Amino acid sequence: MLKSASGSDLINTIKFKEVATGKDLDDVLERVKFSCLCWTHDGKGVFYNSYPQEGKTDGTETTTNLHQKLFYHVLGTKQSDDVICAEFPDNPKWMTGVEITDDGQYAVLVISEGCDPVNRLYYCDLKALEGGITGLLPYVKLVDNFDAEYEYIANDGTLFTFKTNLKSPNYKLINIDFEKPGQENWTDLVPESTEDVLEWVACVNDDKLVICYIHDVKNVLQLHSLKTGEKLMTFPLDVGTIRGYSGRRKDSEIFYQFTSFLSPGVIFHCDLTKESLSPTVFKQSEVKGVDCSNFETTQVFYRSKDGTKIPMFLVHKKGVERDGNNPVFLYGYGGFNISIMPVFSVSRLLFIQRLGGILAVVNLRGGGEYGEKWHKAGCLMNKQNVFDDFQCAAEYLIQEKYTQPSRIVINGGSNGGLLVGACVNQRPDLFGCVVAQVGVMDMLKFHKFTIGHAWTTDYGCSDKKEDFENLMK
Repeated sequence: MLKSASGSDLINTIKFKEVATGKDLDDVLERVKFSCLCWTHDGKGVFYNSYPQEGKTDGTETTTNLHQKLFYHVLGTKQSDDVICAEFPDNPKWMTGVEITDDGQYAVLVISEGCDPVNRLYYCDLKALEGGITGLLPYVKLVDNFDAEYEYIANDGTLFTFKTNLKSPNYKLINIDFEKPGQENWTDLVPESTEDVLEWVACVNDDKLVICYIHDVKNVLQLHSLKTGEKLMTFPLDVGTIRGYSGRRKDSEIFYQFTSFLSPGVIFHCDLTKESLSPTVFKQSEVKGVDCSNFETTQVFYRSKDGTKIPMFLVHKKGVERDGNNPVFLYGYGGFNISIMPVFSVSRLLFIQRLGGILAVVNLRGGGEYGEKWHKAGCLMNKQNVFDDFQCAAEYLIQEKYTQPSRIVINGGSNGGLLVGACVNQRPDLFGCVVAQVGVMDMLKFHKFTIGHAWTTDYGCSDKKEDFENLMK
């Protein structure tokens, strides 16, 4: 169980429960932050991350988060007895996470420094450890730079499959044999798509891969062969998002949850042992008092200030009048490679149903909807593109007679709070109301507090003259 007290900045307490009996165990892990949580296959213990015990943890802490460590906790022991398995004192901003391979043999360590989708990749053969996990693990450095992102998918012995954006901004799957680790020996398993972004991958039924793509801000779900990479089928899917998935390599069936602006959630089940694979509805959610058949969703594309085509979803009552008088709730994010996909929201639908409003969700540059190129087009010296994209969305809605400036509410949180804050300063004539939630507003000093230093990959840092001048804008 994971708990965060008093609104603390993602500082958590971990507690444990025995599943069979429901009994609470005595183990407690304090000050866990930005952490992996990974069991060894013998069930004896768990890896987790923590920062040095400095400063407050009551929700008002501002101390910069540096020198994160990877610990291993043996169940039934005190946290003070936990061993440090990875630390990098010469690189205080590095953050680590570990994953245990499906066969339980290897610990795969990923190291990141900021919020860019890049990481170093180390591994350790746990079965080669004499005496078990007793201290710093003897990692082998497979990738020792921040040139690309690597995510473990599966392995058969020393042959590993990773998801990566190495020279592939839309991502691909590659195979690396740890016995021949040189990059010249790496091979593509599923090549990069020229149009779609490979979002996530899961290995299931021993030799199959479930692969989820993003195509024009809509998910596409496919089944591939782990051995050849060949596509075996595409699962039937409406316009929307896969929000949940369950199915491990040892499982012969999968469950996945679909949602959209007008679907609160449908869980599908598929038995992969059958000759004809046909997903069936396992469970479907309904919301009383909301009849989604009265609404419709459309996706439009408009031009931003520099001519770039930007997608936006509009959700409203069927037959809405374009009389320039509809209230509009315009939402955006545009940062950190995060894709804003279609999701269900009761509060937003009530705004449509009760107030006759229009929900507008815009997919700005800076996000991950079209891969790493789309992300970089909204970072650093390109950050103004994000604000231009958002302002042009409002202009489009006005030009197309959906609404007028005084009837537009703009909303965003965190990086999205910065978005709406910047836009209301630059174009106050375009909006009637602004709701900025936990926004990054002090662009000259954000990097000095908590985990703010990790955000400089998107924003830059005022300690540098060029970045200072850009951020002052």
